[in-house]
Amino acid sequence: MQRIRKVSALEILDSRGRPTVKAYCELDSGLIGAASVPSGASTGKAEAHELRDQEKRFNGMGCLKAVNNINVEINDALKGKEIKTQNELDKLLIELDGTPNKSRLGANALLAISISFARVAAKNNDQPLYQYFSNLADKPIKHLPRPTINLFSGGKHAGGQVPIQDLLLVPTQQTIMSSLDCTYRVYQAAAELSLKKYGTRALTADEGGLAPPFSSLKEMFDDALQSIENAGFVPGRDVMLALDVASSHFYNNGNYHLGDQVLDSEGMIDLLSDWVSQYPIVSIEDGLYEEDWQFWPTLKQRISSKCLVLGDDLLCTNPARIRRASKLGAANALLLKVNQIGTLTEALEALQLARGAGWKVTISARSGETEDNWLADLAVGWQGDQIKIGSITQSERLAKYNRLLEIEKEIGLPVINWPN
Repeated sequence: MQRIRKVSALEILDSRGRPTVKAYCELDSGLIGAASVPSGASTGKAEAHELRDQEKRFNGMGCLKAVNNINVEINDALKGKEIKTQNELDKLLIELDGTPNKSRLGANALLAISISFARVAAKNNDQPLYQYFSNLADKPIKHLPRPTINLFSGGKHAGGQVPIQDLLLVPTQQTIMSSLDCTYRVYQAAAELSLKKYGTRALTADEGGLAPPFSSLKEMFDDALQSIENAGFVPGRDVMLALDVASSHFYNNGNYHLGDQVLDSEGMIDLLSDWVSQYPIVSIEDGLYEEDWQFWPTLKQRISSKCLVLGDDLLCTNPARIRRASKLGAANALLLKVNQIGTLTEALEALQLARGAGWKVTISARSGETEDNWLADLAVGWQGDQIKIGSITQSERLAKYNRLLEIEKEIGLPVINWPN
C-alpha cells in the first residue's frame, strides 16, 4: 500500500434531504477512493454517535463539524502515513477519536474514511471492492445474498398508519434479476390494489415501501398476500414475508402499544407467534424492545424453528451486545449496519461473532441513504445471507440493486438457497 497523500470531505444530502458526509482518500499515486455514509431514522440506543451540528441550518442536522474533523484533525493524522491494512487504519481512527461511541469526531466521519480507504485500497490492488471485502473476512465468495425488499411500511418509516415498521417480500428465486422481477410485479399489484381499495396508489415511505391507510395490521397482511397472488405468484412458495417490527418504538412503561392493543412481553410474543403460524414469515426483526432481555430468549424458543429472530436495535452491530445475546440464546440472526458501530473492522468483528454463534446475517442499508453502492459489494464480499436495501424505487435504493446485478453478471453465482 502506498502512502496517503490526504483525506478530505464535504457535506452532501441523503435520501431524506438531510446532510451526510462524503469522504475522499487519496494516495501518493493519485488514486482516489470516495465513499458517502447513510443515516438511520430507527436508531438503537447502543449505536455509535452520529455527529450533528445542532445549529439552525438544516434544523440542527448539519454535518459540518464531522466534515471539518476529517479535513483537519483526521487529515493531519493520516497524511504522509503508509497504512498497510484496513485494521491498521481503523484502529488509528478509533484511537484518534478516543471515546467509546465515536462521539468526539463522529461515527459518520470515521466510517466515511474507513470505507473510502477500502475503496482506494481495492483500486490499488486492482480488484473489485467485493473481493477486497472478501479478503478482509477471509471468506471465499460462493453465493449472492437473498434480497428482502420492502413492500409496505409504517412506524417511523411512514406516517405511523400501522405501528410496525416494514413488511418485506422475500422472493425465493435463484437470481437477483428474477428476484427483482418478482418484486416489481408484486409491488405494482399492491399499488393497484391500494388504488382500488383506498382510492389512492399509496404514499411511499423513507425506503420506498408503499404506505396505504390500513385499518389494521391484519389488513396489511391480507393485502400483502392478495398482491402476491394478483401478481401470479404463490405465497409461501414463490414469495415469503419478513417483518421489521421495530418494537422499541411502541414500547412504553413495560408494555407494547399496538393501536388499541396493550400487551405485556408475553402477550407480544404470543402475537408474533400467531403471525408466524398464520403467514409465510421467514424473519422477524426486533420483535421485542431492545432492552427486554428477559423475554428475548422466550421469543427465540417460540418462533426460531419457523423463522429468524433478527436483532437490529437489540444488537446495534455491537460485539458486546452480540456476545450477550448469544450467551442468553436471545437471537439467531444479526442485522449488520456498519454505521451502527463506526468502522469496517469493528463491523467485521460483529459479523464473525454472529457467524461463530451459528447465526444468519442480513447486511442492511439505512432509511437515510445515498447513491453510493458500496453496501452491495459488502454484502457479497462478506457473504451475507440476506441483503436489506429497501424497496425497488428511489435512486439510493436502485444504485445498490443495480450494483448487485453488475456483480451477478461478473461472477455468475446464484442467490443463496435460503429460505427454500
